[in-house]
This record gives sequence, structure tokens and C-alpha cells, in this order.
Amino acid sequence: MATSLAEWHPPAGPFGLDWRAPLLAYQQEGIARLLAAPGLLLADEMGLGKTIQAIGALRVLLRQQPGAALVVVPAGLVLQWRRHLRDWAPELSLATCVGPAAERRQRWQAAARVFLVGYDALRGDLALPGPHGPRHRRWEVVVADEAQRIKNAGTDIAATLKALPRRRAWALTGTPLENSPDDTLSILDFVAPGHVDPRALFAGLRRTLAEVQLRRRRAEVLPDLPPKSVFTLAPDLTPSQRAAYAVAEHDGLVWLRALGARVQVVHVLELILRLKQICNACPESGASAKVADLRRRLLSVAAGGEKALVFSQFVAEPFGAEMLLRTLAPLRPMLLTGRMTPAAREAAVAEFAADPRRHVLIASLRAGGVGLNLTAASVVFHFDRWWNPAVETQAEDRAHRIGQTRPVQVFGYLTPDSIEQRIADILAEKRALFSEFIDGVATAALRRLDMPTLLRAVGMTTP
Repeated sequence: MATSLAEWHPPAGPFGLDWRAPLLAYQQEGIARLLAAPGLLLADEMGLGKTIQAIGALRVLLRQQPGAALVVVPAGLVLQWRRHLRDWAPELSLATCVGPAAERRQRWQAAARVFLVGYDALRGDLALPGPHGPRHRRWEVVVADEAQRIKNAGTDIAATLKALPRRRAWALTGTPLENSPDDTLSILDFVAPGHVDPRALFAGLRRTLAEVQLRRRRAEVLPDLPPKSVFTLAPDLTPSQRAAYAVAEHDGLVWLRALGARVQVVHVLELILRLKQICNACPESGASAKVADLRRRLLSVAAGGEKALVFSQFVAEPFGAEMLLRTLAPLRPMLLTGRMTPAAREAAVAEFAADPRRHVLIASLRAGGVGLNLTAASVVFHFDRWWNPAVETQAEDRAHRIGQTRPVQVFGYLTPDSIEQRIADILAEKRALFSEFIDGVATAALRRLDMPTLLRAVGMTTP
């Protein structure tokens, strides 16, 4: 139950408030920066507590202003945000706009100071009539968590968020640039609309980022955080995998060359997907060099009393997280995928952290890679590679973040002489793109994931 201001203890901490736990100096700086400007992109590296900084700023702001705040988050993080808001801002009345449309309609009418909603639910509720509809009130601040969700300016979700009347806009993401400068441009159009001159895109982006982005690295502000070590594992394909791979690669390249000038991105992606799946497991026999290696390493992790995260971009049998759940069953792993309800995902994370007999959490990259605190684990495995290196980093930093007391080991599987090796080369370039642009060095390395890049991944240079 919310505590009234009359019952609140005499303030003793930063910003004249008591806090659930001490705020670190850089977090206090983040709160101050959020309060000082009409728009801010809080782009701290993963694990530095962007959620807590935003909630802290909401507490201070809403003590001074009479309006309400809107917090928009991925659906899978709604319950986590609700818990953090109750823990860190108990005096703020909260309306959580979830459930069927009729229930959400009622919750929009609540006399709350903070409204919490998922991106898709907000899109469905934007046109609600009357003074309580999200588009018919002027929000004191709109907070967009995991703001890379609006990186594509042409999506309904991006348009929905930018249509909201607001006095302030805060965007939270550790990955403001995932694939191209347009990602960041769309986020800035929410935080500081009209500030980037499209006629001088790169220079305008750099200038606007310098004004409205706050980005800190863990190494800079948490020098005592245990180290993170990254290793590559390269088991060769089993004979049946190699045979299936060779057939799929040959047939796929013959098909692409036959298409000639008619080849499209979707055609190349289809071949890439097929080859990546075979690197995970043979489609006929189920044999998998990666699974054999992973099982041995996880047994060692469990024997040492440690916990491990295993990420895969695939979910279903016979190539993804559900296959791993079956083949690693003797280890009693937990599962975390987008097919589960938010409540089930939260329960799985809680059990993994609390039960000493649970040593393995298998997660789809999208479901387990954002917004979660998984510091119970100190070992991370990337079972397969994703095009986006920022997504991979975001996933492994669920473990390497505030609260982690042990060194973190990250293992990435890379099948030799395969599509994975070519993708690894491209990932190295994309990591340079992110570092050079977002961390403010140069723009010369900016590239898009375009047709030539995709053709290069499958070993072709021309259609």
C-alpha cells in the first residue's frame, strides 16, 4: 500500500529523501541530469541501474510537480518495474495498465501519479476517448525503457510514443545504436524532437548526443566490479551435421545464383537461417557438437556450485532453447522464453536465483537479454550468434552488473568453416561501429547491414 507524504519519515538522503538503499555517486548524477533537462537519453552501459535512476528522478520530480508520469516498457518487464516502483518510490500511487482492454480502460482512469504500461498495450489504448486516454492528457514526463524498441521511426510503436503530449521525455537504453545511425535518430526524435538537422545527419547526431545523452561505462564508475572474461569455443560439426551443412550450403548457393538480379534480402536470410540452425543441431539425427561440449561444461559449473546462463536466438525444437531444455534435462535447467507469461518468466528468474539446486537457466536471447538482473549466474554461454553484437552484450550483462561479486566468464560458440565464422567477422565490424559512434570517437566506420554484407556472409560477392 502506498505511503502518504504525511507518514513519510524525515528526509535524510540525497535530494532530501530517504532511499531503499544507498545511491551511488554516478546514480545521483544521473537523477540530477534527468531532472535538469526537458529530454535525456540515459544510455549507461547495462547493469548500472538505469531503472533505479529513472525511478529516483520520478520521485523528486513528482514531489515538485502536480502532474502524472507515464512509464512505457516491454511487456515482459512490467511486473519488474512495478516491483521496483513499489520498493523505491512507495509514496507514488501507481496504476499498472495490463490485462484485457476493458481492464486497462479502467486503470487509465485511476487517480495515480505513475501509469505503467507495455509498448503494445499503449499502442492499443492510444485512441481511448475522454480525458483519461493516454493521448488526451499532458504527461509531466514520458519514460521509454529499452528505448531501442522505437529505433525504427516507421513503426506504429515509435509513432505512438512520439504522439504523446509531454513536458519531458526520458529514454533508457544501453544500446542506442544497434545497426545504423537511424536507430539513434529515431530515439532522439522522441527525446529532443527537431534537434537533428537531416541535411547534416552525422554531424547533427554527434552534436545532439553531446547535448542530450548521458552515457557511463561500468569500468569508469564501478572500478570494483569483478572482471568479465570472454572466450570463444570452436567445436567442429559432427559428421552428420557437416554432411547436412554441405548439402544445404550447396543447394542454397545454387538457388541464389539462379535468382541472379532478382535476389532479395529475404532469400539470403533464408539460407543464413538454415545454415545457422544446422550449426546448432543436425536436422535429421539431432547430433550436436555444441550440445556435447555445453553439457560437459555445465556439469563442471554445477559441480563447482556456480550458476550459468545459456542464450540462444532460437526457441523451438529442434534447434533452440526448448531443444536445450530437453537434451540437458538431467541438469534440471530453468527455461525463459517469450512464449511464457510475464508472471511465469518472473517466477523462473526468482527460482533460479533462490534455489541452490538450479544451476542452469536457458533463455531465448530476446526474452532473457533485456531488463533482468541475473547476478546469481557467473558463467554465460552464447549457444549461437546474433547479428547484433549489442544484443549479445546486453544479454551477458544480465550477470555482469551491480550486485555481482564473482568474476564473470562468457563463452561464445563459433563453428569453424561455417556461416558462424563469417558472421563473427561482421560482428567485429559492428562492435566497432557502436563504439566509435556512441562512445564518441569517429563516424568513419558507420555501415548498414545491407545486401552486400549478407551475400558476404554466405560466401558470395555478387548476386
